Amino acid sequence: MTPLPPARRGGPMMALFLARVIYAFNWYNVGAVLPLIGGTLGVGTVKLGIVLAAFLVGVGIFQIPAGFASVRYGARRVSLAGLTVMAVAGILSAFAPGYLWLAGIRFIAGVGAAFFFSPGLSLIASYFPAGERGPVIGLYNGGFSVGGAVGLFGGAEIGALYGWPAALGVGGLALLATAGLAAAALPPETAPASSTVRELWSVGRPIVRSRSIWALSLALTGFWAAMFIIAQYFVKFGHDVHPAWGAAGAAALAATLVILSFPGGPLGGWISERGGDRRTTVALFVIVASVLVLSIPFAPLWLLWPVFVLLGIVDGVIFAILYVIPTYLPETQGPGLALALAVVNSIQVLVGSALAVGFGFVAADWGYTTAWVLTAAIALGLLPILFWVTPSRGGDPVPLDAGARRGVGSGGARGH
Repeated sequence: MTPLPPARRGGPMMALFLARVIYAFNWYNVGAVLPLIGGTLGVGTVKLGIVLAAFLVGVGIFQIPAGFASVRYGARRVSLAGLTVMAVAGILSAFAPGYLWLAGIRFIAGVGAAFFFSPGLSLIASYFPAGERGPVIGLYNGGFSVGGAVGLFGGAEIGALYGWPAALGVGGLALLATAGLAAAALPPETAPASSTVRELWSVGRPIVRSRSIWALSLALTGFWAAMFIIAQYFVKFGHDVHPAWGAAGAAALAATLVILSFPGGPLGGWISERGGDRRTTVALFVIVASVLVLSIPFAPLWLLWPVFVLLGIVDGVIFAILYVIPTYLPETQGPGLALALAVVNSIQVLVGSALAVGFGFVAADWGYTTAWVLTAAIALGLLPILFWVTPSRGGDPVPLDAGARRGVGSGGARGH
């Protein structure tokens, strides 16, 4: 699509940013109240890991269907539908009578999250021209950091005062209100041009077969899993291994990481638009992050504070570059950008969910130290796959609608 004029970008951008914030709250509020859920429902680390993984399975399985739906129905419609489904599931989760019910509802919430993530990110990218979208994508992704921090710390406080159902229900209600606001703020779309199965597949085939998309996804899956494990398990780790910290203290550390990834997002977007190979840049930051993750079970509390500050900034930088790279790959230009982002996220979430469950099993059977060491090792071990990605350099932008001019599609899925 043609990017929006500068005067028309502010409202849609802020609406999507707010949606990203509340969306993230509904990712992380569960991790903040895991000990309370476990105590109330009478379940341990492994079954709580199933609750966490159910959400990720819903996110992962439905990413690619959401990408194709975006091509067929438009990114605006699909992203708003996703927000609504996730919001309703958040409200219902407050009434779950057992851990299997909660896991099932969290799976539905994950489905809604899948239908928001990639279409929403493709919308924010499409509003800005090539060469300018890096910092904006970083800022937008930083909204996830803000919401995650509020979800961790605020969720823990709400849970302590009113119980874990209140912490989950509040998130669902806030997201439902945000979906209504976004519906009013996002500009309308033109009718999508890809309506038949053959037309949809003509857009999707080069993306789902892309070596670069698969390599990018797998190479950073270990890092993705490490960040999710910290966000969801660190409070539990503190509760089990360092009870003197208190739930609020452990949540504050995890929230610090998430908060500091917010300034890291725009920084990473800015770095991505400068000269240099984006693959090498992101690889260096992942190495730093892996070393910091490795230090978690060994560092004293006073040292964990600077570790989490640095890890938060690095986290924001990495995710910004990760989501900028697909917007500049040749095969993603045109109407298939949402699908490309969906493939990346689907692979990372599905593999990451398995690693999250594995972390719970390893922590239960062999201890948290072994679990943290393996988490860091996996993040490093997958990194060399990154260099199968087509080289992507800042300062050499590719127009977002180039695919449409090649005849791949019309760009109508994101057209306004």
